[in-house]
Amino acid sequence: MTHIEYLTIETPDPQAARDFHAAAFSPDLPLRFRASDAPTSGFRGFHISLTVAQPADVDGLVESALAAGATTIKPVTKSLWGYGGVLRSPDGTIWKVVSSSKKDKGPASREIESIVLLIGAEDVAASKAFYVERGFGVAKSFGKKYVELEPGAGPVTLGLLPRKALAKDAGVPIEGSGSHRLVLAGGSAAIDPDGFAWEPAEVTTR
Repeated sequence: MTHIEYLTIETPDPQAARDFHAAAFSPDLPLRFRASDAPTSGFRGFHISLTVAQPADVDGLVESALAAGATTIKPVTKSLWGYGGVLRSPDGTIWKVVSSSKKDKGPASREIESIVLLIGAEDVAASKAFYVERGFGVAKSFGKKYVELEPGAGPVTLGLLPRKALAKDAGVPIEGSGSHRLVLAGGSAAIDPDGFAWEPAEVTTR
């Protein structure tokens, strides 16, 4: 089964991005960093969610991210689905830190339970067909509203939402153009229907 080995964030300053993500979240996230000045503006069409066990864990990660230089898009708050907030890293990547629990059940931890890359698709059905053909299994599918793909042996779960819905979830305007500044590593080289590039994974140090 096809899966994501890691995500490559493209940025003018890879070392600064590497240092930020290590300090903000964890040095062990499946991320790599590559220099790029490719033009980009507005919403890049994706965000990455970190799921943790309880509100105290959300607070700890958000606090460390803000201390490392992140900015708040959506302040941390309780909602119908749980507890969380949305941040933008200094390189422009949007991160959502969430817990389905609204109450703490133990001491705070920095353990991340799951990593989810959500892509804002122009046509969810077309993007789903691309990924199924590429070798992904489908874990959940709600027509053109949401698709979650099987992560397989990879550390990142891939989900598809309509672009408008994902921008709303992230708390940003839908408009955006230029490079996504994100490359998905795993399997063969390809470009998905929304312009996200795939490349073969390499076994190298980050």
